[in-house]
Amino acid sequence: MPTQDALFDTAPAAAPGAAPTAPLAERLRPQHLDEVVGQAHLLAPGRPLRVAFESGRLPSMILWGPPGVGKTTLARLLALATGAHFIVLSAVLAGVKDIREAVERAQELRRAGQATVVFVDEVHRFNKSQQDAFLPHVESGLFAFVGATTENPSFEVNSALLSRATVHVLKPLEEADLGLLLDRAQALLAAPPLTADARQRLVAHADGDARRLLNAYENLAAAHPQSVVFDEALLEATLGELLRRGDKGGDVYYDTISALHKSVRGSDPDATLYWLARLLDAGMDPRYAARRLVRMASEDIGLADPRALRLALDAAEVYERLGSPEGELALAQAAVYLAVAPKSNAVYKAWGAVRELVRADGSRPVPLHLRNAPTKLMKGLGHGAGYRYAHDEEGGYAAGERYLPEGLPQQRFYTPVPRGLEQRIADKLAELRARDAAAAAPGGGEARG
Repeated sequence: MPTQDALFDTAPAAAPGAAPTAPLAERLRPQHLDEVVGQAHLLAPGRPLRVAFESGRLPSMILWGPPGVGKTTLARLLALATGAHFIVLSAVLAGVKDIREAVERAQELRRAGQATVVFVDEVHRFNKSQQDAFLPHVESGLFAFVGATTENPSFEVNSALLSRATVHVLKPLEEADLGLLLDRAQALLAAPPLTADARQRLVAHADGDARRLLNAYENLAAAHPQSVVFDEALLEATLGELLRRGDKGGDVYYDTISALHKSVRGSDPDATLYWLARLLDAGMDPRYAARRLVRMASEDIGLADPRALRLALDAAEVYERLGSPEGELALAQAAVYLAVAPKSNAVYKAWGAVRELVRADGSRPVPLHLRNAPTKLMKGLGHGAGYRYAHDEEGGYAAGERYLPEGLPQQRFYTPVPRGLEQRIADKLAELRARDAAAAAPGGGEARG
């Protein structure tokens, strides 16, 4: 673990077996790549990290994944496989001073002929200046930089640092992986077996997190050293509320989320409230519930009732101010409103269709009349020439004007549904298209393109 100054130095990277008093998760930490459970998409023969290990290279990388999936373990094993010195920085505790000390240590080691791996745990917690401090040393090859994060590095890691590292996405451990860890834990502790139901319950509680699984199992074994078998009742009695409220694993959890979403889409406020309560009772972060409601407002209601999105965002803000349990009422209020609101996925479908066209069609040039013309040169090249300012046209609409690239046929991505506000939007679009058709007719003026 990092010391109080956030710097933990091990030399060599290999660590002896953890002491019997260490937490079970630490005692079961793999000492060889073949002992790693899960992440086959990265560690199977020919896969990226396996190739890096076997080649003896020290590439800089970002390991992105949820807690308890092996990010720290893989970083340690990379250093071990390459014979490198392993330095750990905790972004929760470290500052620029600690980074400077790590750099100085790596320079000393390089003079002694030894490579270094600098591992930054929770790298997303470093600010821009702290992340920038690594750049010159990563570029010079002073050390291999390995960052671990539970957050999307596209948003949380500086683009300059991100461009110098390969991002590897680690996945939550599957049930079979967690079952294997349970077998290892049982053998190490010489503990009684779990019944099938208790085993399934414990695996579900872990939700893909090896550390959570092993900590819960260690608590169970410590609390009942004289037991002959660990059944579900014993599991419930030992872990109690923690077990129930943390039970977020597997298909049941995601099926419940699906039931909530489909109840809203199906305009059933009672079922909506039921599934929302079930999810919150099972330990779902209410902030995640708020994000799901915002998504539903855009995906399933859209412009049929634009107030739905604002109400969902307001509910999320209210929860941030009040927390649980008071703030949960705002989420319930928003959920009921979404359920009874008129439904439309027209914008959702239009957005998917236009993204697919842009992906397949390539980058057509912007028509000259739509181009920006802030300089005399650009105006001389025809930028903006012939553009019709809609506010100066009858009804604030330039009938017959085209805004898509030259050569691209007129598209109809967005088709309003005959419900809620979108019925009025459909009527408005029909009127405007009729004016376009009239402008393009003989004697009515030519539409551009």
